[in-house]
Amino acid sequence: MNKIYYFSDFLLEDLIGGGELNDNELCMLISDRGYKLEKIRTREIKKQHIDKNNLYIISNFIGLNHVYKDYITKNCKYIIYEHDHKYLKSRNPAIYNDYLAPKKNIINKEFYQNAATVFCQSSFHKKILQKNLKINNVYNVSGNIWKIKDLETMRKLSKKNKNESFSIMNSMIEHKNTKEAIYYCNYKKLKYTLISSKNYEEFLNLLSNNSKFLFLPKTPETLSRVVVEALMMNVKVITNKKVGASYEPWFNMKGEELINFMLNKRQEIVDKTLEVLCG
Repeated sequence: MNKIYYFSDFLLEDLIGGGELNDNELCMLISDRGYKLEKIRTREIKKQHIDKNNLYIISNFIGLNHVYKDYITKNCKYIIYEHDHKYLKSRNPAIYNDYLAPKKNIINKEFYQNAATVFCQSSFHKKILQKNLKINNVYNVSGNIWKIKDLETMRKLSKKNKNESFSIMNSMIEHKNTKEAIYYCNYKKLKYTLISSKNYEEFLNLLSNNSKFLFLPKTPETLSRVVVEALMMNVKVITNKKVGASYEPWFNMKGEELINFMLNKRQEIVDKTLEVLCG
């Protein structure tokens, strides 16, 4: 059995982000099926980790040594599990008309082109990537992977009585656009609560308190895990056209129906990953 390496700039121990939460669970599910999988930060990759007989899941790869990246591109079987837009110098397609960057701003094209498959988070994400890279080896996973424990927590929270108020994520990240969401509520004289917590379970609890969630990102969200979490907890989402989840056929689902749908996604995404890598 070939060894599978998972490479990413950060692991869940370093950063509790949507990509890291998804990928950590993906790796655990693959390992649970008996595959030998090792997770390595890109900055910690050594020569012995690079071999044409290995299989690779590449997530965030800004820190991947270009020599190793070139070798993998030319000699190895790998997938790119894409969480944003690393084919652009800016990593932000929103700064270009119709999300289409000039050729001079496109990078890493060969790396994407030679991947067995590039996994995207939504049809919106896939469309933008393909528009810029002109490649066909792209697959829309149409969702994310959550721990069963977290899905069951959201199942309980979905039954809570909600306050007639808006939740706004209190984020220091500029493209999450907290400032405009606050302005919108103040202008419309709407009641709102700023929510924030480094503790994931506590954040879910805060998000489930109010009946509505307002999120107005400045850059295209490849999916937006927090939007899906709000829906799973029976919170109405008000957003703009930059949220990948809003383009998926399941976006009209909520509560237990959506939780059960994402529960099935756990196996579906792992099946597809292993089919591409090991099939």
